Amino acid sequence: MSAASIDDIRERLRCAFAPDALEVIDEGHLHIGHAAEGTGHFRVRIASRALAGKSRIQQHQAIYAALADVMGQGIHALAIEVLPDVEHSAP
Repeated sequence: MSAASIDDIRERLRCAFAPDALEVIDEGHLHIGHAAEGTGHFRVRIASRALAGKSRIQQHQAIYAALADVMGQGIHALAIEVLPDVEHSAP
């Protein structure tokens, strides 16, 4: 597979988690001078009932599993923010 793109990541996460909110941000420009400079640095912000009730480690493992076939194929670094599921959170 070729290098992962924002669209690839977004589609895989949509299929795996049917998120209520999803944002995939290319942060490559923030890593000038680092390994894999300018490429493959992404941030994911996601809110999904499928991740609710899981520990932070379980949430991250689930996200990595959904992206397993593109990890190392264009994703050099992945920052993950699991947001509260707004629709189902306590008032």
